[in-house]
Amino acid sequence: MTTPEPSSPRPPDHTAPEPAASPPESDRTAPRSPDAAAPHSSGTTEPAAFPPSIPPVESGSPGGRVGARVVAFRAGLHRARVEFRQSATSAQDVWGALFLPAIALVVMYLLRHNTVPGTGFSLGSQSIPGVLGLNVVFSGMMALAMTLTMDREDGTLLRAKATPNGMIGYLTGKVLSRAGMAVAGALVPLVPAAFLFDGLRLGEVSSWLTLSWVLAIGLVAVLPIGAVLGSLFESAQAMGVITLPLMALMAVSGVFYPLTALPGWLQVVAQVFPVYWLGLGLRSALLPDALAAAEVGDSWRHLETAGVLGAWALLGFALAPAVLRRMARRESGSAVAARRAKALQRPL
Repeated sequence: MTTPEPSSPRPPDHTAPEPAASPPESDRTAPRSPDAAAPHSSGTTEPAAFPPSIPPVESGSPGGRVGARVVAFRAGLHRARVEFRQSATSAQDVWGALFLPAIALVVMYLLRHNTVPGTGFSLGSQSIPGVLGLNVVFSGMMALAMTLTMDREDGTLLRAKATPNGMIGYLTGKVLSRAGMAVAGALVPLVPAAFLFDGLRLGEVSSWLTLSWVLAIGLVAVLPIGAVLGSLFESAQAMGVITLPLMALMAVSGVFYPLTALPGWLQVVAQVFPVYWLGLGLRSALLPDALAAAEVGDSWRHLETAGVLGAWALLGFALAPAVLRRMARRESGSAVAARRAKALQRPL
């Protein structure tokens, strides 16, 4: 009887396991539909939750460009609210906006016993609308110009330029915030003026309606000029060269004294610029109708006021975009660095 030989152990199989079958190429590349069913924890299937599909908009298409500009404009509105709130709660900004009208109110109060030539009306009361117009010019036009020059120096404008449609949001925020401060700077002095001066028409609805449209068209006329001035000067110190001519223009624009008391050639010069017409419109809103006899033409000339201020607004909107684009093209990192180096060399 033979004993069976023990079988030799089988050598281990070192071959790699056969890979699992991959899905067809069409299944791998096909996008998953939002309506595709996803497994649920209970074993059932429910449609997967996907956000609502938004059709893509090509950035180069007209619709994409318009949509991007709308988004930039909304960002500018938000920026305007933030900057206006910051300025309105900053003691330094509030003092800067109210310092000039405060000094003017004190001077006009000292002159309250003087009268407008040919009338018995107080010269101090007659000058209050001009003081408000003066504050609109400084808080709106000059403040916007100063803001642009300072933002060029510290690189804020360059960062706005580097952002897609950033200049739209930047300019929208700056213009609207300065317009808000200019309106506040014109209306706040009316509170003490109502108690210090007699003869102001602050209780009539027609006065406030006239005040509203004059302020609106006046701001539209002077703010583009401020943007142009801010684009032409590279530093806030360089802006000082226009302060003296502006003050001289204020002196001959009937702000503190009736224009009819000045020589004829000065009357012509004053009526070329928007400062006189802004003051005239404010006087027509706040002063009695009898004071129109002290004005050129013995009337408030509302139609001429709207026409001249509108012409300056059209001129400003025609010049400002081209000047601002030129300024933005010239902005670069080297230019900002050169301005900073120059600023550090200024004597303290």
